[in-house]
Amino acid sequence: MAFHLEGLVAIVVFYLAILAVGIWAAWKTKNTGSEGDRSEAIIVGGRDIGLLVGGFTMTATWVGGGYINGTAEAVYVPGYGLAWAQAPIGYALSLVLGGLFFAKPMRSKGYVTMLDPFQQLYGKRMGGLLFIPALMGEMFWAAAIFSALGATISVIIDINVNISVIISALIATMYTLVGGLYSVAYTDVVQLFCIFLGLWISVPFAMSHPAVTDIGLTAVHHVHQAPWLGSINSLDIYTWLDNFLLLTLGGIPWQAYFQRVLSSSSATYAQVLSFLAAFGCLVMALPAVLIGAIGASTAWNETEYGVPDPMSKKEADMILPIVLQYLCPVYISFFGLGAVSAAVMSSADSSILSASSMFARNIYQLSFRQNASDREIVWVMRITVFLFGASATAMALLASSVYGLWYLSSDLVYIIIFPQLLCVLFIKGTNTYGAIAGYLFGLVLRITGGEPYLYLQPLIYYPGCYPDENNIYIQRFPFKTLAMLTSFFTNIIVSYLAKYLFESGTLPPKLDFLDAVVARYSREHMDKATLVKSDNIVLNELAPVNPRHSLTLSSTFTNKEAFNYVDSSPELSNTEDD
Repeated sequence: MAFHLEGLVAIVVFYLAILAVGIWAAWKTKNTGSEGDRSEAIIVGGRDIGLLVGGFTMTATWVGGGYINGTAEAVYVPGYGLAWAQAPIGYALSLVLGGLFFAKPMRSKGYVTMLDPFQQLYGKRMGGLLFIPALMGEMFWAAAIFSALGATISVIIDINVNISVIISALIATMYTLVGGLYSVAYTDVVQLFCIFLGLWISVPFAMSHPAVTDIGLTAVHHVHQAPWLGSINSLDIYTWLDNFLLLTLGGIPWQAYFQRVLSSSSATYAQVLSFLAAFGCLVMALPAVLIGAIGASTAWNETEYGVPDPMSKKEADMILPIVLQYLCPVYISFFGLGAVSAAVMSSADSSILSASSMFARNIYQLSFRQNASDREIVWVMRITVFLFGASATAMALLASSVYGLWYLSSDLVYIIIFPQLLCVLFIKGTNTYGAIAGYLFGLVLRITGGEPYLYLQPLIYYPGCYPDENNIYIQRFPFKTLAMLTSFFTNIIVSYLAKYLFESGTLPPKLDFLDAVVARYSREHMDKATLVKSDNIVLNELAPVNPRHSLTLSSTFTNKEAFNYVDSSPELSNTEDD
C-alpha cells in the first residue's frame, strides 16, 4: 500500500484544529470559578454548560471509535447482523433511563463526581473500592479506542500504528490538561460535527461502487453472505438479553456521563441533556449501520481488496476503514478517517478527564488530604490527566487483549457499581457492611463466570455453556445479570441484617468497626466526608442551582438532606421543615 501524503496532511490539519479549539476553550474560561473552586470548574465546568454544548458533549462521549466501528462490525459479521448491533439502542435507552431516574437526584444534591454519594453514605473506604472498577472501565476503554484508531489510520494512510496512537493520545491529553471539561466540551462540538459530516459524505460513494449490491436486497436475501439484518438464534436469546441489559443499565454508572449531568446548570437541564444525547446516539449510528450493510453487500473479489473477504482474513473489526479505503475515492476516505479520529478523541478525552476527576477529588482530597488547597487539587488533576493518558496509550501499544480487559471492566461497572448506585440513591437504610458484601459477591460471581477474550476458563459452568474453538467455555446463561442482581440484593439483606443485629443489642457497639450503624447518624461522623454545602441542596429540584457555589470540605449536611431524596412537592418540603 502506498503512503498517502495527502491523507497525512489532512489528519495533521484536523488534529491541529482540534487542539486549537481546546486551547481556545481553556483560554476563554480560564477565569471561570472563584478563587477557591477552580478545581470544581475543571471537573464540572462551573455548572453552567448550556443545552447546545452539553447535548453535543454528552452525545460525543458515547459516539466513540468503539461505537461506530463496533456497530459497523456487528452489522457486517455473517450470522449476527443488525439484530446483534445492540449499542445504539442500548446506549440510547441507557441515557433515557439515566435522565428519568438518576440525573435529577444527582444534580440537585450538588455532587461533583459520581463517587460522592458513595463516600457520603458509605465512607471513604467504600469510595476507594468503587473507584477501582470505575477507573478500570475508563482506562481500558480509552486504551481500546486508541488501539482501534491506530489500526484505522494505518489501514488508510499506511503509517506506523504506534506513531498514530501516540500522536492522537498526546493531542487529546494536551487540551484536556489545559482546559478540563470546558476544553473537552467545546472540542466535542467540533468532533461530533466531523463525525456526522465525514461518515455521511462517505456513504453515498461507497454505496454506488460497482462491486456493491443493493443493500435492500442483501438485507433479506443471501447474496455474498448471510442477510445483514441478522437473526437471533433461540439458543442465544439469553446471551442477547444479558448483553443488552449490560449496555442499557451498565451504561448509566460512568463518571463520563455524570460529569455532564453535574455540569449542567440545573437538574431539569441535566435530564434534557440525557434525552438529547439519546436521540443523538441513534442518529449518529445510522451511517455506521449503512457502512456495515455495504460491507456485507460487497463482492470483495471485484475490488482492490481482493480475496479472501475481510471476514475470512479476520479483519471484520476493521470493516469501516476497509470500506472507506477500497470503496470510496481517496479524498473521500480521508474525510471518513477524520470522522473516526474525531470519534476516538471525543471519547478518549472524556475517559481521561473522568478518571483524573475521581482520583483528585474522591481519593486524594476526600480520603487523604481533606485540607488540601484548591490549587493543590488542580495540580493533582493535571498530573493524573497526563499519567492516565500515558497509561492508556501504553496499554494500547503493549497489551494484546485490550478489548478483553475493557469487556471485563465494563462488566464490573454493571455488576458492582450499578447496584450500589441504586442502593445509595433509592434504597433507604443500606450501609457499608451491605455495600462491601454486595461488592464481593458480584465480583466473585463475575470472575468465576470466565472471560473468553482473556482466555479465562469459568469456574462455574452455568446451564447451556459450550466450548469455543480455543476450548474456552462460553456461557449462554445470563450470569452477568445474575451477578448484578445478587450484588444488589446482598447489599440490602446484609445492610438490614447488620442494622438489626446492632440495634437489637445482639452485637455490641464496639464490633461496629466501620461506624456504619451505631455511629452513623451522629454529627461527628456526618462531618467525616463532607461533600456539598447545605445551601447548595435544592428542595425544589426543578429550580436552577447556583452555578458558582464552592463545594468545600468545611460545609455540612443535615441528616435528612444527606440521605433522603427530596421531591419537589410542597408536602415533602413541609415534611423536611418539621
